[in-house]
Amino acid sequence: MLDIVIDRRPRSLGGFDVGRVLPYAQRRMVGPFVFFDHMGPVDFPRGISREVDVRPHPHIGLSTVTYLFDGEIMHRDSIGSEQQIRPAEVNWMVAGRGITHSERFEKARAEGGRVHGIQAWVALPVADEETAPAFTHYGHNDLPLIEERGVRIRIIAGEAFGAKAGVRTYSSMFYAHAELPAGGMVALPDENTERAAYIVAGAVVADGQSFHAGQMLVFGANAPATIKADVPSTLMLLGGETVGPRFLEWNFVSSSKDRIEQAKADWRAGRMKLPDLDNGEFIPLPSDPPSPNPMS
Repeated sequence: MLDIVIDRRPRSLGGFDVGRVLPYAQRRMVGPFVFFDHMGPVDFPRGISREVDVRPHPHIGLSTVTYLFDGEIMHRDSIGSEQQIRPAEVNWMVAGRGITHSERFEKARAEGGRVHGIQAWVALPVADEETAPAFTHYGHNDLPLIEERGVRIRIIAGEAFGAKAGVRTYSSMFYAHAELPAGGMVALPDENTERAAYIVAGAVVADGQSFHAGQMLVFGANAPATIKADVPSTLMLLGGETVGPRFLEWNFVSSSKDRIEQAKADWRAGRMKLPDLDNGEFIPLPSDPPSPNPMS
């Protein structure tokens, strides 16, 4: 049974728009997933401006998870990492007590081409919010592929469908990329309290209703969660156990509003180190918005 359906909303990153799904006013989180953006698909011409890049910016209290269907993005961060990400790979960055990073479309700038992917944030458990920052790149061999009756499911993180990704996680969760043929079906794992499916492309039926690309279907706890594709469809399946309420402001996530205020002060004062290999510019802190509500 469906709990809520969330439509993506357009948000500008400066150089191009993304589809923002989480957070949403009526459903702030799904399991530990506190943020979910659908990037593209966008076809960049050769020689695109650096204005489309995501310049260095800070995070605390979360892990960022980047996954691509098309294209390439270059990641650089303040602990010295420099790593391209390509389709069927994962860049998993643990912000912990604080990290800065940039994401640049250097291959598209040199050659032109399509970029299409998902950027998600996973809130760290309270005990791990101040852990040391870290970055790990995982190749396709770390992400198990399950194929049955024309359905292909790649496990990006966590454990589901009898397989476990080689990605280190900090809480009970699952995250998967599913490709369904017309008529193909998938049932979300029932061992997780909170579960959702985001329709990247195609059209599906769930709970007796039809849904289209750009919608996230959030299922109720302990309720059937079966999805059938009307046409060939791409889905992102996600969920897990709650890690408790969170505050989210700009790029900062924490169980403590005071900790977010400290992070803002540190960024304003230049106390957060920029990436070693990309320290010529940065994104300034936006004007302070109203006090955030806790996310749950």
